[in-house]
Amino acid sequence: MECISVFDMLKIGIGPSSSHTLGPWRAAERFIKELKNEELIDSINRVRVDLYGSLSLTGKGHATDLAVMLGLSGADPEYIPVESIDVIISAIKNKKELFLGNEIIIPFDITTDIVFNRDFLPFHANGIKFTAYTTESEYENTYYSIGGGFVVVEERINSAINEEIKCAFPFPIDKASELLEYCNSQQKKVSEIVYENEKSMRSEQEIHHELMRIWDTMLECMYIGCHSEGILPGGLNVRRRAYDMHKNLIGVLPYDNPYSWMQIIRQTEVKFRQILKWVSCFALSVNEVNASLGRVVTAPTNGSAGVIPAVLMYYLVIENHEANEEHIKQFLMTASEIGSIFKKGATISAAMGGCQAEIGVSSAMAAAALCEVMGGSPEQVMVAAEIAMEHHLGLTCDPIGGLVQIPCIERNTMGAIKAINAAELALETDAKNAKVPLDKVVKTMWETAKDMNTKYKETSEGGLAIGVNLTDC
Repeated sequence: MECISVFDMLKIGIGPSSSHTLGPWRAAERFIKELKNEELIDSINRVRVDLYGSLSLTGKGHATDLAVMLGLSGADPEYIPVESIDVIISAIKNKKELFLGNEIIIPFDITTDIVFNRDFLPFHANGIKFTAYTTESEYENTYYSIGGGFVVVEERINSAINEEIKCAFPFPIDKASELLEYCNSQQKKVSEIVYENEKSMRSEQEIHHELMRIWDTMLECMYIGCHSEGILPGGLNVRRRAYDMHKNLIGVLPYDNPYSWMQIIRQTEVKFRQILKWVSCFALSVNEVNASLGRVVTAPTNGSAGVIPAVLMYYLVIENHEANEEHIKQFLMTASEIGSIFKKGATISAAMGGCQAEIGVSSAMAAAALCEVMGGSPEQVMVAAEIAMEHHLGLTCDPIGGLVQIPCIERNTMGAIKAINAAELALETDAKNAKVPLDKVVKTMWETAKDMNTKYKETSEGGLAIGVNLTDC
């Protein structure tokens, strides 16, 4: 089994989709690296990209073609200035040239060199094949975007490396039951077990820096989303709602950056309706940024990126005004471990499991994390995750127009509210009386995913995607 770090589950990248945008982008980067390792990069005169299955069926709406071009150009989704994306894409389209790996200019026509194949490859629903041509030969490889920005090849050539890393972990974990055993035997919280594992790979200073960089990205994303108005791109004419909701909630007190903004929110009214609105506003803001090709943190995916920031922000500005960086790190580490258990035992890919694999998993992650920072025991943390996922089982993925907008943006608000409710229920639960272990829910989610009709797995061939006509929008 693979070893998954916090920084594997929580990745900084560009929207709108971790499996359809970030994954193909990373796959393109890997292909470029292979060409360089094979010393072929300087002799390439053409590159062809074949998209298969879900990547093809909803690729246009998820900007898969744009992500591939950016990846082939050598741009890094974690650091590329968002404002430069349109400039790079426009140059490729207009000049019909691509700066391959930032080293060599080759002809590239998006209409012929990116091919959308409707058929599915047997290994995974999200397949992408790159073929590079020289005057004498060709080099190709096929990758699979398995959700959350994770990319693999069918041969799993990196499995040995993953196993070596896992063996370095003092507390290797595949199941929730194993995590609980460690917590009990070591008398540690979930986040403390995760921290020990992380320290086997990174310094404490690096862990701190990277966790806070993740949080700063989440906070900035919420800030941008709450202060941006207008219509989202893609053709559905979806109006941004976080701006108006935020404007009605915030009042007139002054602030000039994300952290002073947090202080102002702490001074606002916090009756039940306002709390619902604030949490929904935070979640909407992230996924509106995501839908406009902004920078977000996969948590565990881009389509579900709003749940964890919204719940963590709720804790910081409503539940505990004394919360500090240690609480933030504790929250993120707990959430990531729950997400990794679902990835190992089931899936975090909507193309494989429907939206239960994205919003359901993110809600479970957020519920567990909130439960821990609010004083829950490791057993109650597992109960919180179980409750949150149990009530997302069977959730389909049926995006209208192949865009991560309807119903995806609103679903983040639902996942966040359910996470808070699940955490509160868990805190009032004697874990000894819990009837459903988290591992059983993980297994059930995977069985449900396998039984689910393919048209409800991010293909836009069923549900709302065909029940609502584009002309209605």
